[in-house]
Amino acid sequence: MSVSDVTSRISQIQAQLALLKPASSTSSTAFSSALTDAAATTTTAAATATGTAKGDAVVADARKYIGVPYVWGGTDPEKGLDCSGLVQKVYSDLGYDLPRVSYQQAEAGRPVDSLADAQPGDILAFGSPVHHVAIYVGENQMIEAPRPGLDVRLGPIYETPTAIRRVVPDAGTSAVGSAASVGGVTTGRVAAGTPYASLFESAAAKYGVGADLLSAVAKQESGYNPRVTSPAGAQGLMQLMPGTAQGLGVTNAYDPAQAVDGAARLLSSLLDRFGSTPLALAAYNAGPGAVLRYDGIPPYAETQNYVRSVMSTLEAA
Repeated sequence: MSVSDVTSRISQIQAQLALLKPASSTSSTAFSSALTDAAATTTTAAATATGTAKGDAVVADARKYIGVPYVWGGTDPEKGLDCSGLVQKVYSDLGYDLPRVSYQQAEAGRPVDSLADAQPGDILAFGSPVHHVAIYVGENQMIEAPRPGLDVRLGPIYETPTAIRRVVPDAGTSAVGSAASVGGVTTGRVAAGTPYASLFESAAAKYGVGADLLSAVAKQESGYNPRVTSPAGAQGLMQLMPGTAQGLGVTNAYDPAQAVDGAARLLSSLLDRFGSTPLALAAYNAGPGAVLRYDGIPPYAETQNYVRSVMSTLEAA
């Protein structure tokens, strides 16, 4: 731990001692099963893939850790969490890479003017210098890892934040649109000269999925080859399994237009369900059931390499 980290922790402890008062507690081969799971919770992405949905996903994930004991320096929910460890863990679950300590997290994302402008999922920072962070729930409530002797809890905001930061998209805006940030990667248009660019752009507009994401998946799956068939039987540009293609209404997976349309619809549902690009990609590769079972990207070398490769393509773009 660096000197600045130690200094921040000392400030955190000093400030928390002043707060000792009662507070309210309160793979392509998986596509067939993946489609069934994805469809079960999917509505229209254009209506639900919004900043509000992203913020709600942050809050829902944070609620999982209510009751975890406070441990100074804790980053493992099995052992305990401190305030910034909680915030970092929640956002990491959703594919966002945040700094480790509270004063750094108070500079992440974009500034929000006041609590009146805050939306669920925003990071609340307290103190100057910042010594404490929490996750805004709404209705003047927050989820925090408060101090030694107390567990992660839902409770009222007991002092005015000195900073409010927003990492997810703004409420009412597309989470995967032409200039949105998904899982820390800005999604948008594809570069000139990209194969099948017009198909990716058209599907992006139709389903609210970044055209560059569709292009990156096609590159990883088939190298933009619409005639390729995998040893497992996945077909075409987007490597759809026959059962998955049928469920998506794709009658010919070797037809690039049909393949891109079907894959865009599937990715849209996965983005809406899991709230981050890396988790959606993991579900595209290994199936939603695997992502849910491991509460994140499954520990499969193929899936981890797949997610890493696609995300690298997005970042390079």
